[in-house]
Amino acid sequence: MKKSYSEITPYVKKLAALSEHNNHIEPEMYQKHNVKRGLRDLNGNGVVTGLTEISNIKAKEKTPEGESIPCEGQLYYRGINVRDLVAGFVRDNRFGFEETIYLLLFSELPNQNQLTEFKNTLADYRSLPTSFVRDMILKAPGSDMMNILARCVLALYAYDENPDDISIPNVLRQSLFLISVFPLLSVYGYQSFQHYYNEQSLNIHLPKSDLSTAENVLHLLRGEGAYSPLEAHILDLALVLHAEHGGGNNSSFTTHVVTSSGTDTYSSVAAALGSLKGPRHGGANIKVVRMFEDMKKSINTKDKGQIEDYLVRLLNKEAFDRAGLIYGMGHAIYSKSDPRSDILKEYAKSLSVEKGYDDDYALYETVADLAPQIIGEKRKMYKGVSANVDFYSGLIYKMLELPCELYTPIFAISRIAGWSAHRIEEIQNNGKIIRPAYINVKEETEYIPLAKR
Repeated sequence: MKKSYSEITPYVKKLAALSEHNNHIEPEMYQKHNVKRGLRDLNGNGVVTGLTEISNIKAKEKTPEGESIPCEGQLYYRGINVRDLVAGFVRDNRFGFEETIYLLLFSELPNQNQLTEFKNTLADYRSLPTSFVRDMILKAPGSDMMNILARCVLALYAYDENPDDISIPNVLRQSLFLISVFPLLSVYGYQSFQHYYNEQSLNIHLPKSDLSTAENVLHLLRGEGAYSPLEAHILDLALVLHAEHGGGNNSSFTTHVVTSSGTDTYSSVAAALGSLKGPRHGGANIKVVRMFEDMKKSINTKDKGQIEDYLVRLLNKEAFDRAGLIYGMGHAIYSKSDPRSDILKEYAKSLSVEKGYDDDYALYETVADLAPQIIGEKRKMYKGVSANVDFYSGLIYKMLELPCELYTPIFAISRIAGWSAHRIEEIQNNGKIIRPAYINVKEETEYIPLAKR
């Protein structure tokens, strides 16, 4: 009989029950010992764990009396307002992700010659080792794209002649390589999944050196010329807005923690990918899309009253996944507005017209208007609530006809830029391993000899 390594046996269930019985810390213990659970205080403010120059979030401002009050959200990359960054490349009708990578890594905007040289360098790195696709992706398909991505990153360690060298030139070389090949690893992993799990035809396209990162993602997925300029520019915009966020997010903090141990780049990036995979971090926009799909099946979405009732039922754990959440609404830091959501909303409207999703866009707008008031009435909020970046990015990916299996990998294709900047910053400026303190609340007990238990 074939052994199943995935079976949860009765004995394992018994051990799980024992663990649940013996290993439980009462919630009030955290307050008693003044522990900021999740590194957040009771007002939702983050516990400061380091310094960074990479990015900053502004969600509050001080009154003349010194009181902090919510303000319109602002996001800065290396001191530059992301709204200005986006306005710059949109005004020139060019792609902005490569410029954003340069800014995040080197803390200055490139001139035209520097940008061209940087793009050419990324294009040169955008190829995988001989037989890597066959041996590491096609021969070992999987159903989860983030796990495939992490596995491939770890496998690339074996192809690197200097994998453990953490000098800045070598780490930068590794970072540029990973930034360049993430689209390939993600799309090829998805195509292998489609072929081996869903019996779809297998078409592997090679990247093109004259295309931007966003264009290459669409090209790898669809083939020659199978996307519009608007589609490519909006995907590029989404990559720019997901590239970095404040330094305090889970995956960037993971990058700092793992990097501080002195480990290699591939291990650090794989750890960040494990963090991003979690539904509390990188998988939220998938939930948004599925929530709206459930809404359209459950109610008449032309009826505002039915929409309001559905949102109330979401909060009451009576609809969709019964988690008590309206996905895409609210953020740990932003209150009045998330600037990334504001920017994406504008371009989502243009894409909805081109792709025939006018009704979907109108529904999203209605929910974005209704949800903050409903949440405010149902929940005790310490700050305001508004649509976050996941709200409109999910709609945009749907309109781009991207498979939901790639939503989080596309986040990774973008965020590898921020992770790389944080890894280099940690190596350059710290030198100490990050070792947080935990308070032990288990009472001491005597050892009982085996014969007397």
